Parts: sequence; C-alpha cells; structure tokens
Amino acid sequence: MSQEMSPEVANGSSKMKILFLAAEAVPFAKVGGLADVAGALPKTLRALGHDVRLMIPRYGTIRSDQFHFEKIGTPYPIPVGPGEELIHLVGTTLEGEEGLPVYLIWNDFYFSSRDQVYGFEDDAQRFAVFGRAAVAALPILGWQPDVIHANDWHTGIVPAWLNTDGQRDPFYRSIATLFTIHNLAYQGATGRLILTFARMDYLNHLSVEQPGMVNWMAQGIAHADLINAVSPTYAQEILRPDMGMGLAPLLQERRDRLFGVLNGLDYDLWNPATDPHIPHSFSANTLDRRGANKIALQQQARLPVRPDVPLIGMVTRLDHIKGVDLLPVVADWLFQREVQLIVLGSGEPRYHRMLEELQASYPDRMRVFLKFDDPLAHRIYAGADMFLMPSMVEPCGLGQMIAMRYGCVPVVRAVGGLADTVSDNTALRGRGTGFVFSEFTAEACQEALERALNTYTRQPDAWRGLQQRCMRADFSWTASAQEYVQLYRQAIELHNS
Repeated sequence: MSQEMSPEVANGSSKMKILFLAAEAVPFAKVGGLADVAGALPKTLRALGHDVRLMIPRYGTIRSDQFHFEKIGTPYPIPVGPGEELIHLVGTTLEGEEGLPVYLIWNDFYFSSRDQVYGFEDDAQRFAVFGRAAVAALPILGWQPDVIHANDWHTGIVPAWLNTDGQRDPFYRSIATLFTIHNLAYQGATGRLILTFARMDYLNHLSVEQPGMVNWMAQGIAHADLINAVSPTYAQEILRPDMGMGLAPLLQERRDRLFGVLNGLDYDLWNPATDPHIPHSFSANTLDRRGANKIALQQQARLPVRPDVPLIGMVTRLDHIKGVDLLPVVADWLFQREVQLIVLGSGEPRYHRMLEELQASYPDRMRVFLKFDDPLAHRIYAGADMFLMPSMVEPCGLGQMIAMRYGCVPVVRAVGGLADTVSDNTALRGRGTGFVFSEFTAEACQEALERALNTYTRQPDAWRGLQQRCMRADFSWTASAQEYVQLYRQAIELHNS
C-alpha cells in the first residue's frame, strides 16, 4: 500500500475549507467511537487554522434547551422518493477557542421524531435523506468546501453523488472527498430500490455488491478520492479476504488510495487530573492518589473492598467482535485466583444472559453493569488496575487509550488499532505499555493475563513504572489531525488532476 505524498501536498500551508459529515457526534448524539472522533477531530483541525464545519442529523434526542440552535435560511426541498422532502437547517457553535460551527439537518419524519440514532427499518432511506440534504445545504450556506470528509456507510451516498451527478454542476465539481472506514462490519446494504428513492438510478452496480443490493460502504469506497481506515494495522487487515467483510476485492483495487490514520483521544474530556466523574483526581506524578478511586469503585460495585486484589475492568459493546465469547472460559480460570472483574456494557441479549450467569456464579468476584453509563466508565478507567480488550476485530479502539491515560494497564489482543497503540511489556523487557496476545483463544488471553497479574503482585515498582509509561504515552488528536490535513491535500490534488 503506497502512502507516499508529494512534498507540495505534505508541506502545503494554505488553509482549507472542510465539511465533516457524520451520523453521530459528541456532545449531540453518541452510540460508538464515531461520535468521539466527530466531536474531537474537527475541533483540532479548526485549531490548526482550517475552516472546518461539522454536519449531523438533528435527532429527537438532541434537546433544543441544551444547545442554542439558530434557524439558517428557509426550509429547502430535496428530491427523494416520489416527490420532495422539506429540510430545515439549524446551526450552533461548539464552545472553545476556535468555535466549531455545527449544522444539523432537521426533518421531522426521518430524524426529529426518532428517539435513537440507528436501528430503524428505514435507516437506508434516512441516511440517503441526510446525504442529499447535506450537499443541497451548501449553496444555501454560501460555502463551498475544498473537501468533504465523509464517515462510514451513512455518508457513502455523498462521494457517490459528487462523483457522478454532482460533476454536472460547477458548484460541486471541484469538491474532493475523503471517506473514512470506522468499522467495515457495518455496510448499509439495502435493496436497489433505494436508488429510485434517492433519485440515483444511474449509479452502477459494483462487483462486490450482492445481486439486487446497494452497499453504501462499498459505494463510498469506490467513489471517494481517498479512503482511510482508523488505524494503520486495520487498513492492512481489511485488504485480506478474512478481514475484508466481502469488500477486500474493492479495497485491493483502490489500495493505492487507502491509508491508515490512528484515532486520537480528546485530552480535555479524558484527563484524570480534571475529570469531574471520578472521586479523586491524580496524575502520573501523583499515582498514590489513584488507589482511592479503586476503593470507591469496589464500593460502588458492591465488591469486597480489597486494595491488594487485582481489579480488572471492561467497558465494551457486548458483541462477538469484541471477544465477549472468550469470557466464560477466561473467567473460570481467572477466579481460581484472588481477582475481581467489573464489566460495563450493553448489546446482544445472549451476552447479557451469559454475563448475568457468570456474576451469579461468582458474586464476590464479579460485577456486571448491563447499560451505557458514561460516568461509571470514567470511574472504571480510574479505579481498575487492568483493562481487558480481547477483541476479534478492533478498527482502532479508544478504550485502551483511555485506560492508559488513567494508569489502567491494558491487556489486549494484537489486532487493528490495539496492535498500533499497546506495546508488550514482556517482549520489550519491562519497557512496554501493556500485555499483548495474538491468537483469538481463551488460552492466549489467559497467558497475557497471567503475565499481567504476576507483574502486578510480584513487581510493584515495575508495575508503577508501567502505569507511568501508559499515562505519558501521547494519543492526543494533534498528530492524527496533521495526518488528515495531508490526506485532504492529497485528495484535492488527485481530484483536480
């Protein structure tokens, strides 16, 4: 995979106009890591001096009394379905030194009347409306971006439209596109009637699409000027048939335009020295204060308060790709020792049942919270000794970065972004930032946990040094944002050539 850029692109100093399109963004709506990226990356790019603006749908869960929204222009029609759909555009500004402009696509039927981001039978139509409304909003704003940064299948329609019908309009002709793959497992595949709905019957069928189907992830990949995945290792993994989720042939075709850029972490949001959600603040230089958070977490979880007992935390979506299937065997092995485990997450009902049964078997060792609870997540990062991520697939992962920021040592599988962010302490002879295993088996996970537990219980000074290395690792957005700036410049150069 070629990742070389011309000196002119890499060293370009001109400021760009960038539209960032996403289905979710902190602090407005969050389901997964995409929201964290969409909430942090545009702010960092704007701090670098670029004219970046964020656009998302306005869901019913986004309360007007929490944000100061202003109507922009008058309602405008977009061509969808048998007629037109009326769109309202509202705007606000995220506070901060640079003030990030945010535009919200408001339509009562498709967005404002819905009480969640995803999970509806008409999601394909909903995000087709979002994409068509987003590009139609630009002339109304009187703002022509140099590049549109589209994210995941929900926005795949935008590079597809810009690279076909949009080329007939001088306003859109020069707009370049970057398409980011956050998780290839979710592809937005739907019947080809969606093209009639979106007034895009001219869109060609791709060889990787199933007969009679449209795959919006594939269309975004096929039509964007550049594509990136959210870690260098994941960008290589998805080229393989076993990891490409059916799209490896298309990605292989476009591998010269595929890059990997590691996600960053919002250090304003995730900072143990200032975090309002944890009872006791601390830093790498005041690690002694951290122990009080462990006691508070054990109390909240109704586990025996034992400062000496290793406490392992998990904050995860309960899904097979997160490695949850390994837990029953790992837990049975783990609880032969003096160890505690706290799991926070929600997802598939079968995993809810499985974890409840494990908790019932080990009531003094394990506590499960089957919900989304952001403050509790902060307290787990700040109070647990280790953080377990045995993922089958992990495009980037933020959990391990947050854990490291909070001195919670990660135990991870060497896959995707986990391989790019956690170095094995054993292999590096005491100079790593966690404990890593390769095979997706309970035995491999147990072996890594064994090494972590031995270091924790037998080498307290080495463990403290490990925590400090974790906390001093730099995963801020600044470096990644500069890589995105280079990708934007290259996308513009390729588009205009």
